[in-house]
Amino acid sequence: MQRMDIDSLQAENKQLRADLQQQKSRVQQLEEMIMALRHRHFSSKSEMTSPDQTSLFDEADSESEELPVDKTAVRGHQRKCNGRPRLAEDLPRVDVVHDLDEADRFCDTHGCSLTPMGVETSEQLEFIPATVQVIRHICRKYTCPECEGHVVTASKPAQPIAKSVATPSLLAWIVVSKYMDALPLYRQCEILKRIGFVADRTTLANWMIACGQLIQPLINLLWDQLREQPYLHMDETTVQVLAEPGRKPQAKSYMWVAAAGPPGEQVVVFEYHPSRGAAIAKTLLADYVGALMVDGYEGYEPACIGNDIRRLGCWAHARRRFIEAQRLQPKGKTGKPDQALAFINKLYGIERKIKDADPQVRYSVRQEEAVPVLEQLHTWLDKVLLQTPPKTTLGKALGYLGRQWPRLAGYVEDGHYPIDNNRAENAIRPFVVGRKNWLFSQSTRGAKASANLYSLIETAKANGLEPMNYLMKVFTDMPKAQSVEDIAALLPGNFKTVE
Repeated sequence: MQRMDIDSLQAENKQLRADLQQQKSRVQQLEEMIMALRHRHFSSKSEMTSPDQTSLFDEADSESEELPVDKTAVRGHQRKCNGRPRLAEDLPRVDVVHDLDEADRFCDTHGCSLTPMGVETSEQLEFIPATVQVIRHICRKYTCPECEGHVVTASKPAQPIAKSVATPSLLAWIVVSKYMDALPLYRQCEILKRIGFVADRTTLANWMIACGQLIQPLINLLWDQLREQPYLHMDETTVQVLAEPGRKPQAKSYMWVAAAGPPGEQVVVFEYHPSRGAAIAKTLLADYVGALMVDGYEGYEPACIGNDIRRLGCWAHARRRFIEAQRLQPKGKTGKPDQALAFINKLYGIERKIKDADPQVRYSVRQEEAVPVLEQLHTWLDKVLLQTPPKTTLGKALGYLGRQWPRLAGYVEDGHYPIDNNRAENAIRPFVVGRKNWLFSQSTRGAKASANLYSLIETAKANGLEPMNYLMKVFTDMPKAQSVEDIAALLPGNFKTVE
């Protein structure tokens, strides 16, 4: 009986210890959540890491392994004074000459007349408010004096929207204002009203839908260009569509984005879909052969397996998780997040060095310098992963790194491959900024038109074009296009400048 009591007490003690450990783990998770929320609300959102934190490792469990130490000298911050804004040389200039009155052109001391000796020139920038004017199309009519009822009328050029009062320049301004400058249509209506044109938001929205449909052939060609690239960047973000058949107004829909192409031939394409499902990724990647750079979302995996696509992982996403863990450390302390960031920062340092190099050179340098760093990081990960509770912020970061490792390490296999998915995230950012202002799309037609117009603007920007001038050219020439060649001539990559 006494032995049974001892065994019972030991079992109860063991259970209490397990419960206590579980409570400690839960308390740690809750403390991390509180710290993360406070940081999200009150601290900087920058992901830059301190050189001091990534080079100091004093943990007892680091043993004698050699860890990367960033010895780059960082200069102290100095406030820069940029002086007065520079006025571009190609801006039109109007000379305003200031001269002395006749009575002031005499010397007060000697009484003789003053002699001209040159000028002193200064420049100011004048703003000329936008104006509107009405273009009257006068089509002359002719008739044959001998033939009864034979009338011939001169035709005006094909317009982007038939029987509309909107010219290519007005449409281009509305598109750029909404999809580049994030100015909602109702605000544009007020601006147009102040300069003499009264139009309601519905009219402008219908014009945007028509413009999106007009440029659909260009978007198709951009997709063809994307599928010819050795690798693609892809990402997706939410969008709300109020009047979507069979769905509630609050339902989440998605805007997908794909980006690729070398400098001067870059392509960015948005596409709207009501879901984020794997079937959408399979449709977008149909017939594509190459590599795909995405985040950890598993919806891409069926498409990669089915099409034999090499899936690459984003180091920026992995780094972001360790930065979150680093922010939750006690102030002035360093630990495992700093060690992981030191490894990752070293990989990025190699990439900065070979950013403009030939793909073959990039491949050689990665094999020589990046592969050893990856091997050290993987060895460190195997050891630390077993020592860290999986539900903590650090544990989640380590778990993500472990699960994504084959994809993350894949970029060293080819000199063309990127190290992260920042290109897609940068491309999708203007849409996210605009969404904060215009909030939602009224219909699926509007969402699809928005996708097309964002595609053309972001591709134009990526190729160094001024979007307003480029869209004016597209809206002027697209209605007159008669062949695929005519349409292809309007692709952003075929322009160096737009007059």
